[in-house]
Amino acid sequence: MVFLGVFLCSPFFVSQGIYARYLLGNASAANAAQFGHCVEPLAKAALQLVHRTLPRPTGDGLFLQTAKGQAVLQQVKDFMRQYVFPAQEEVAEYYSKYAHSPKRWHTPQVVEDLKVKAREAELWNLFLPAVSGLSQLDYAYIAEETGHCFFASDVFNCQPPDTGNIEVLHIFGSEEQKRKWMDPLLRGEIHSCFCMTEPDVASSDATNMECTLHRDGDHYVINGKKWWSSGAGKANCKVAIVMCQKSRRDDAHRHSQHSMILVPMDTPGVKLVRPLTVFGQDDAIHGGHFEVHFENVRVPLTNIILGEGRGFEIAQGRLGPGRLHHCMRAVGMAERALELICQRAATRKTFGKTLYQHEVVSHWIAECRILIDQTRLLTLHAAHAVDTLGSRGARKQIAMIKVAAARMACKVADCAIQVHGAAGLSIDFPLAQMYASARGLRIADGPDEVHLSSIAHLELRDHLKNKL
Repeated sequence: MVFLGVFLCSPFFVSQGIYARYLLGNASAANAAQFGHCVEPLAKAALQLVHRTLPRPTGDGLFLQTAKGQAVLQQVKDFMRQYVFPAQEEVAEYYSKYAHSPKRWHTPQVVEDLKVKAREAELWNLFLPAVSGLSQLDYAYIAEETGHCFFASDVFNCQPPDTGNIEVLHIFGSEEQKRKWMDPLLRGEIHSCFCMTEPDVASSDATNMECTLHRDGDHYVINGKKWWSSGAGKANCKVAIVMCQKSRRDDAHRHSQHSMILVPMDTPGVKLVRPLTVFGQDDAIHGGHFEVHFENVRVPLTNIILGEGRGFEIAQGRLGPGRLHHCMRAVGMAERALELICQRAATRKTFGKTLYQHEVVSHWIAECRILIDQTRLLTLHAAHAVDTLGSRGARKQIAMIKVAAARMACKVADCAIQVHGAAGLSIDFPLAQMYASARGLRIADGPDEVHLSSIAHLELRDHLKNKL
């Protein structure tokens, strides 16, 4: 059908080419000027023909959104343009004004107002297929759009780590746990944090975690230290999902030693020690990344998620969709950085040339475009795999995007900073914050090296399965 449409439209291409050469002064026919009268009618006829004969895609290549996904994406784009982007300056001023005040852990009123608008527009909890009716592929495009602005995902109640914690409770939680914690999270009434990484062990190997859990009557008692607990500083962070280990056994069972348990943040013995800084900033806009200590913290047995020793099983279910969201937001962030590169390159001059006229800058622009588009397609492929194979079946694709997206976002943000010079390091542009966020992604949810090893293992298994 595609070839038929092109064939039938070929008179337009021929006429347009002859007329274009005439305008350039290198016409090869004496009557070339006459072709100008037929170009527009032929163009209109060709466009009508193409619309009749070709399906209109709603995504990139084979990764097409559903009709609902396309409609919601357009709604999100319109909402971002009308409400979110205009609020960026006010949000930035709020966090600048209260940079050293406890108020920085409170959400600015303008964002709270936007949440109300988003919920009224039914642009709420879009990340969760069971609620939104969207596929992971549908939401991937939406996550990219929200990546253009640092606080946009919060506006739609699609912010990490709440999204991952909601996924855990939705899939693995008991009815009581859902009622008490998941439902308020879905309504946006509270926030949560996820406590996994620890300061005293190499957490790149998650089996090293030492935060302990032991049963005492009708309670569990938790002791240990966690850090990089994102979102723990938010004023209405009410619950943590904590990864604990019950006992040390031989290595054959090392993935069945850990459990996940719900811990209300107001439980005696839970201590917020300090917000950790990312390149000198405490990242209050995302609720910070806190060091949290648990000292003889007692919670009911009913707070255990799924059961003892099921922690790693839960983690795998949690991290699949979450990584898709992170990676597509990184794509959106990189698109914004590339836009800033092009704007700067077109308006600044050095050594008698506009910046983009210097070959090195034009090459940076080209390389950034290649990297962004490659990463987008790779992530959409992973989203499609999650939809069709599940998180476990898409392990290799998810690991691949985890590496590719963070590296890409780092590269693009770095190029943008270089094009902006010293201004790129300042708060006058969002580039330093972009770089800090992108660089952190290369460690968050496991460092690149761990994922590379997983990719290699899965690739070798696929090629050598008949020989092993």
